[in-house]
Parts: sequence; C-alpha cells; structure tokens
Amino acid sequence: MNFKRISFYLSLFCFPVSFLSFINILYAAYFDYFLSIETYLITLVISVFMGLSFFYYGKKSQKKINFIEQLILIVFTYILTSILISIPFYLSNYQVTFLNSIFESISGLTGTGFSIFKEIKYLDPTLILWRSSSQWLGGLFFLFFLLIIFSNKSFNYKMTNLTYSGDNNVSFENNIKDNLLKIFIIYSLLSIIILSLLNLSGVRLFNSLNLSMTLISGGGFLPIENLSKIISSNFQKIIIILSFIISMLNFYLLLNLFNKNILIKDHKEDLYLLLLSIILCCFIYFNNYEGLDIIISVTSSLSNSGLTLMESDNNLSLYFLLITIIGGSLISNSSGIKLTRFYILLKITSSEIIKLISPNSIVNKTIFGSDKKISDDHIKISFLIFISFFLSLLILSSLLVVDDIGFERSFKLSILTLTNTVNSEMYNMQNLNFANLLTSSKISLILFMIIGKIELISIFLIFRKILFKD
Repeated sequence: MNFKRISFYLSLFCFPVSFLSFINILYAAYFDYFLSIETYLITLVISVFMGLSFFYYGKKSQKKINFIEQLILIVFTYILTSILISIPFYLSNYQVTFLNSIFESISGLTGTGFSIFKEIKYLDPTLILWRSSSQWLGGLFFLFFLLIIFSNKSFNYKMTNLTYSGDNNVSFENNIKDNLLKIFIIYSLLSIIILSLLNLSGVRLFNSLNLSMTLISGGGFLPIENLSKIISSNFQKIIIILSFIISMLNFYLLLNLFNKNILIKDHKEDLYLLLLSIILCCFIYFNNYEGLDIIISVTSSLSNSGLTLMESDNNLSLYFLLITIIGGSLISNSSGIKLTRFYILLKITSSEIIKLISPNSIVNKTIFGSDKKISDDHIKISFLIFISFFLSLLILSSLLVVDDIGFERSFKLSILTLTNTVNSEMYNMQNLNFANLLTSSKISLILFMIIGKIELISIFLIFRKILFKD
C-alpha cells in the first residue's frame, strides 16, 4: 500500500476547506462579526499547511492507485476534513468540546444533519453558514467518490454501471480533471438555481443561501430550528419539492434532459423513483395533511434529507422511516439501500419462484426493462448490502440502547444514522439532545454516519486487504 499516492489525492481535499474558510472570513469582515474571524483564519492556515504538506509528500509518487487505496482515501478524507471543519466549532464562544465538534462536522459532511446545537437562531451567523457549507462540501466530495472511485470495475458494489448515463470512459485513472470539473460545474449550477428560486420566492437571502446548500446535498442542517419558519407559501413548497427531487434522482439527469435517446434508455431508474413517490404520496393522502406537505415529506425521505413541514404528532413516523431505507438513485447524494437494489432482489426472488412453478420459463434479467442485464455479481452485491445494512442496524441499536434514550428511539436513531437522515418531526425524534449522549454513543454515531454513507461492505474490503494482504 502506497501512502504517498494516497497523500497526493488527500491534499486536494484540503484546499476546498481553505476556500470555504476564506469565504467565511470575508463574510465575517463585511458584516462586522470580528470575534469569529480568528477561528476561520486558523482553519485557513491549518488547511493550507496540511494540503501543501500532503501535496509535497506525494507529488512525486505514481498517481494511479488501486481500489483498496481508493477506499482508504475516502475514509481518510472524511477523517481529515472533519477535523478541519471542526476547528471553528471548537474555537467558538459556545464551549463546544472536541468530540462534539467532530460530531457536528461529520454530521455535516455526511449530510446527516444531527446537531449538538439546540437554539440555532442564537448562533453566530458565520457558524450557521459554516455548518451549511460543510454539507455542501460533503455532497460534492461524495459525488466525486461516487462517479470516479465507486465506478471502479474491480468491485463495483455501488453498481453505478446499471444506471450511469454519463461518459462511458469515466474512471479514476483517465480524464480525472475533466470529470471533476464537470461534477463541480453541474453541482454548483444546481446550487445557484435553487438559491435563486428560493430568493425569488420571498425567502431572505441568508436563509436561501443556507437552505440551498442543504437541499442540493440532501442534508439536514437548517439556519433556524424549523423549516416551517422559512417555508410558508405554496410556491416555496414547490421549490423545496423540486430540490428534493433533484437530490434523489440521477445526478446526470438534467445533463441528459434534452437528449431523448439517453433519457429514455438510461434513466428508467429515475422514472421508477418518480412513480414510487407518486404512489407513496397517494397512499397517505387521506391522513388529513396538506397535499404539498405530504409530497415534501415523501421526497425528503427518499432523498434522505428528513426535512419536513409536518407536525411531530403525526402517526406516520414508522412509514417514513421505511421510505428512508429505500433511498434514491444509485448516482445521487442519497443513502439507504437504494431502489435499484430492492428491484434486483425482488425481481430475482420472483424469478426463482416462477422457475419453481414453471421450470421451462425464460427469465428476463434486464434492469428496469432496459438493455442492461442483472449479473450474478449484482445479485450477490445487492444481497450483501441488504444484509450489511441490517447487521449495522443491529450493532448500532445495541450500542445506543445502553444510553438513556429507550429501545424505540435507539432503533429509530440507528435507521436515521445509517440512511444519513436528520431526526426531524416527521420521525418524532426532534427532541433528542445529542450533546447529552454518552461519549460511547457519540463515537458510535460518528462511525456509523460514515459507514452509512460509504456502506459497511467497503470497511470489510479494507480490513480484508489489510489482514490477508491479497
């Protein structure tokens, strides 16, 4: 294993933190928040120093790294960037411990949205902006990982090849600069569009900026305690729904929107997701909730954001928890098991039943009726992901039940952690105080927030490589 090669790519993830620090310094200076400038200046210096150090250490190494090294790079990236992002939390005037600072930063990077802060409206605006930008950055990083590293053919456990509609030559080794630039441009453009629409709808600029970074990343941080204090009109609700749909669908859908051939051929997963959303909304329409509020909750659950306008006294919390497990497109910022994997398992199971009844039947193994076939590897991986999710759920629930939050809340919190979904009113979990949890619970949540994003199977692969050195 060549750590010099990992170091080179790790350095590239330090400089975006430096850029965000610089933006916050400008924001603090312009609006006279001089007490907080020092914390972002320290973050800027440390991130630049670490980035240059890693770059210098690895610049002469061979740039091609294998799949296991890529997975290790992802884990190191989450650890390093979370430490850098935690600095303003730790050095703030709110007496945040180091562990709580790491907890907040990991929650932002993974788009989970758990927060140790209870009264968000009393926070320094620069710190609110920092929280939101950590989600935006985490969403961007994950798309980098998803389209460049997880599309590796040596072990494609993300199965992006089944629904990938971009350039066929995307890989970690080839055209990396062009692909990173393309991802960044599309991601930034979508963020700007959401920001502009929110601002035009009457949401104040500061809230629009923070909310746009939350929505595009499928995150859960808000600039205020409740979404209902920001969103009120039907037009604003429609923008929120469209933002959640963008977050849960294939990242390249908008890029191929005007290419009829690709749209019909390679985006059937997105069509199934939209149909599923409509079916789920219709299923709960008669529960005396406003139609747009229902659509927001369903699309928010599928995109693994968790933001909602529903009250905490709803009787649908378990229903929405099950929706979060489904997740969105394979190529999106959403977590969960993913609809495609459910589809594969259900299709293969039904095919086996049909073969038992009628042995001479011809089994159709296409995915969503396209020309792409479901291979035996896809079936094995889908089953592995399914098992590993519930294994993670069992382990995390067992660790959390030791804390004084009860079995039901431990179980719900475990699902939300593994699907990187915020603990909102929709799940009757909004009163949970993360700052008061045991240290063991916080560490467990930190680990499983990362595992929920990159999936347990990647951790198994890393340990297998280290222990058996095959």
